[in-house]
Amino acid sequence: MTQALVSAVVVLSCSLLSVFGGWGIVALVLRWARVPELPPSREPTPAGSTAPVLSPRDDASESPVLRGGTWIGVLERLATTGALLSGHATLIAVVVAVKGLGRWADLKDNPGSTERFIIGTLASLTWAGMCGIIGAALLG
Repeated sequence: MTQALVSAVVVLSCSLLSVFGGWGIVALVLRWARVPELPPSREPTPAGSTAPVLSPRDDASESPVLRGGTWIGVLERLATTGALLSGHATLIAVVVAVKGLGRWADLKDNPGSTERFIIGTLASLTWAGMCGIIGAALLG
C-alpha cells in the first residue's frame, strides 16, 4: 500500500471510531454518572413512599434535554479528532468555545441540563482526543 492510502485509511478509521464510538461512550458515561435524560418529579404513593413522576410542562420550549445534542456531539468529535490528526490541536479551543457560547442561553434557562452538558462534553472530547492522538501517532 502507498503511504497516501495508509494515511487515508488511518484518518477515515480514526474519524469513524471517534464519531460512532463516542456515541456509545458518552451514553455509557452519562449512565454511570446517573444523569437522567428527563429529571423526574417525585409524588407520594398510596404506600407512603415517593415515586418519580414526569410532570407536564406549561411551556414546551423548556426542555431539560438540549435539542440537537447528538448531532452537535458528532460534529464536536469529528472536529476534535480532525484537529489532532492535522496537527492543529489549538483548534480544539475553537470547538469548545463555539459549543459553550452556542449553548449559553439554553444552559442559563435550564440549569438542570448543565450537569448533563458538562459530563457529556468532557466524555466526548476525551474520547475524540484519544482517537486523534492515536491516529496522529499512527500517521507518524
